[in-house]
Amino acid sequence: MTEENIINVEQVDAGYGAFPILENVSFTVQRSEVFAILGGSGCGKSTLLKHMIGLNPPLGGQILIMGDRIFGGTAEERERAMRHFGVTYQSGALFGSMTLLENVCLPLEVFTDLPRDARLLVASMKLDLVGLKNFASYFPADISGGMKKRAAIARALALDPKILFLDEPSAGLDPITAAELDRLILRLRDTQGITFVVVTHELASLFAIADRCIMLDKPTRGILVEGRPADLRDHPPCAAVRAFFNRELPHE
Repeated sequence: MTEENIINVEQVDAGYGAFPILENVSFTVQRSEVFAILGGSGCGKSTLLKHMIGLNPPLGGQILIMGDRIFGGTAEERERAMRHFGVTYQSGALFGSMTLLENVCLPLEVFTDLPRDARLLVASMKLDLVGLKNFASYFPADISGGMKKRAAIARALALDPKILFLDEPSAGLDPITAAELDRLILRLRDTQGITFVVVTHELASLFAIADRCIMLDKPTRGILVEGRPADLRDHPPCAAVRAFFNRELPHE
């Protein structure tokens, strides 16, 4: 893993309208690492993710993806920033009326001029990358939850992004399927050099895949702690971090 920042979040105020949820948040994500965003319910994880992927502008500060601003720059800069990454959502968000191959083809149809045969070939290669090549003709309703997550990753990879944002990838999966998904994330990081930003509350997956993490804190509206997950678990700097990483009930 090279120590090169691929994402810069600089003094970001996250929230909606006049209601900040996070204030003055700054961190970096390095190339080819798995970076996790943690925290309790209502701390701003999903809001921060929406800012980072360009769905909603932050209330302040800026976010740079490979040096390009998501907000505050030119339309061309924003387009470049958006092309650097892919996104998968908690539900997978596959189109139920399309086969897996058609789902993966969709970004290629919208954003490239590739002929149909080339689109199908690329989509088949992406499904093969996540272990679903033999399920190309299946519909989302015909496959398991874990397979839907992998198919969503294949679609997010269609345009060869450098970064993947994953929103609660292990949510709703049994432990074995979640472990298989963890191995896929690490394999894509190691073989494809992909940088992952993962929003999660699943501690088993966190310890298995994350190189670094930040823990957001609702009371202080900021980052409570940043570091390697195992270090934070074994040497928590405060009671709140110890409780989170060791699944302890807070003291009365």
